[in-house]
Amino acid sequence: MSSTPGRRRIFAVAVIVAGVAVLAASASTLFARPAVPTASAPSLSALDRAVDAAQAKLRRVPNDPDAWARLGIAYVEQARVRADPNYYPKAQGALEKSLALRPERNAEALIGLGALANARHDFTAARQWGEKARAVAPDTAEVYGVLADAYTQLGDAEAATDAVQRMLDLKPGVASFTRAAYDLELRGQVDEARAALERARADGCGAFCDYQLGELAFDTGDLDGAARHYEDGLRADPRDVSLLRGRAKVAAARGQTDDALAGYRDVVSRAPLPEHLHDYALLLTAAGRPEEAAAQFTVLDAQRALAEAAGATDDLDGSVIAADRGDVTTALRLAEAEWGRRHQVLVADAMAWALHLNGRDAEALTFADRAGALGWRNAGLAFHRGMILHSLGRQAEAATALEQALSINPHFSVADAATARQTLETIRAGK
Repeated sequence: MSSTPGRRRIFAVAVIVAGVAVLAASASTLFARPAVPTASAPSLSALDRAVDAAQAKLRRVPNDPDAWARLGIAYVEQARVRADPNYYPKAQGALEKSLALRPERNAEALIGLGALANARHDFTAARQWGEKARAVAPDTAEVYGVLADAYTQLGDAEAATDAVQRMLDLKPGVASFTRAAYDLELRGQVDEARAALERARADGCGAFCDYQLGELAFDTGDLDGAARHYEDGLRADPRDVSLLRGRAKVAAARGQTDDALAGYRDVVSRAPLPEHLHDYALLLTAAGRPEEAAAQFTVLDAQRALAEAAGATDDLDGSVIAADRGDVTTALRLAEAEWGRRHQVLVADAMAWALHLNGRDAEALTFADRAGALGWRNAGLAFHRGMILHSLGRQAEAATALEQALSINPHFSVADAATARQTLETIRAGK
């Protein structure tokens, strides 16, 4: 929907060869951007039951460190599922209580604190907690989930893949297969990523993997395949907002704007997550409804303020949103702040785009090169590179990059796909 490359969260998939999961040497979005479930996404009712069970245990045994750790981890998941960062301080309090009660060899609390740090986008802290947990419980798969997520977001691709491989070795299930897929996708191994997601789905991933398969299909230009996966998931869970968002995204790509707008309106009413609000605002803008788009951006600003108040920082998303709103100075300032914390693919791309919008194309190209270094076949990255090259007067290279963007996914953005086509026509006409 936006000029941002598909920033799915760290949900990935491994290569399946003769029934064995293998990762090629050394991997998220949301995207990437965002809290990451430790397995297939639990339902809200399941989370509520986990919270109730932990609280009941603590009423009986107030100083049970395991119950405090389980409560903290459940709060982290509730923050994600409810799109409510107010659960983060609750999670922190419960996990710190667990650690105070059992300061030594408390792997569950350390894992929980790592997951919380990842959810808050404090990936350096998440890596530190994960490494502490590994020292205590080196054969626990969940340790490597925390580490894989942190390493990926910090841009340490080799360490991320090693962590994913270790997780696969210890527990080859949904959580490890889904993390492996994003790693593979980042390296351009789309077929292997798809195979691993299919394996995760066969292992009981259900609607969660239907969504991921739909995203993978959409991002590679297969609208029919994306629609099929989204609808498969919705048959199993008609209320799943991610799948409803996927359906709306397909409608927008097919030019069914009224259906897409109705779909996004429903999605943001159910789950006003930043990515949902952002997509909806961009679609409203493209549909010529700027006042309604501005209202969504206002809600998005409020969401970001709530997240920051709860200890979550996401200058990457902030930079992308500012760029889409035309605030190029803020876009660059936030991108630079995020780059100061981590050198991940999407942060490199945000730096490239913000520098381009500020007229600093020579610098922008160095970041575009870094964004594409792993081999990710992503239309948004290719579009940004093409526009930067176009501004530098390197028209043959620009045309190649823009052709690649449209070849990967001709529907990658309601606004930018049209810009890519128009710029390509201009280049071909020699203007």
